[in-house]
Amino acid sequence: MGLLVDGQWQDKWYDTAAENGRFVRPDAQFRHRIGEAGDFAAESGRYHLYVSFACPWAHRTLIYRTLKGLQPVIGVSVVQPLMLENGWELADGADPVNGAQFLWQIYGKADPAYSGRVTVPVLWDKRRQTIVNNESSEIIRILDADFGQLASGPTFYPRNRAAEIDAWNAEIYANVNNGVYRAGFATTQAAYDDAFAALFATLDKLENRLRDNAFLLGEAISEVDWRLFTTLLRFDAVYHGHFKCNRARLIDFPELWDYTRTLYQVPGVGETVHFDHIKQHYYGSHKMINPTGIVPKGPEMDFHQPTRRSPSFFN
Repeated sequence: MGLLVDGQWQDKWYDTAAENGRFVRPDAQFRHRIGEAGDFAAESGRYHLYVSFACPWAHRTLIYRTLKGLQPVIGVSVVQPLMLENGWELADGADPVNGAQFLWQIYGKADPAYSGRVTVPVLWDKRRQTIVNNESSEIIRILDADFGQLASGPTFYPRNRAAEIDAWNAEIYANVNNGVYRAGFATTQAAYDDAFAALFATLDKLENRLRDNAFLLGEAISEVDWRLFTTLLRFDAVYHGHFKCNRARLIDFPELWDYTRTLYQVPGVGETVHFDHIKQHYYGSHKMINPTGIVPKGPEMDFHQPTRRSPSFFN
């Protein structure tokens, strides 16, 4: 992961000592929206996404770019699967916009005095030569709402359901999206136990919710479903074993497993999924957890199995 401090790259993972062994994710620092005060106008070809196929946070933005029909509008650069001493790396020719070799160079170009974590996704403005936003939850709302007639497709954050979506997002982020990391990166038994308990209590709650609802808000897919999906997708392949989230597998939750397959089968979504990157990244990058770097062969999962749900969308 690493940090950029006053323009200098530091190969540092994270510090849990000050938090009694608990992993705490710092806030993102670039938080602009498209169209705000005229600084970032909605224009085709002006913006570029830097993503990782492995990262669940970045994966959200790829799904939205696809489902909102923004592929011709916003370009993409994909980092290499491994994140080692130089952080996220870009292969030769992978960054036609800035010609960067490392993602930290993008952050340094946006702000030479930047100090903080260097993360994906990044939404870059080619005209102003700066980062618009590096917070995935805000980038997906930018893609959902800020590109006007340049975008198409369904709305995933309808204003009349905003309070419900925000409430579900808060709980799922704390206990599931970030909860798997809190378990996996814990350095004390107490921190791990707390994260583990909250994770599976929430998964049990979601399983019960989905017995009577096709999706978390009812019959239509919303933002909260996509935010949950990218974590569930990785659960059995990575989080169950690598992050010690092993009370049960995703496939042991009949409703969550059916729900995840349904979302995977939405046209265009499966093409954004790259399990080779996902497994290589987690098992190969986290040397403090898996020092040998061996990537397991399994599990085999068939996301194309028929489901009992039918995708529906808000207008």
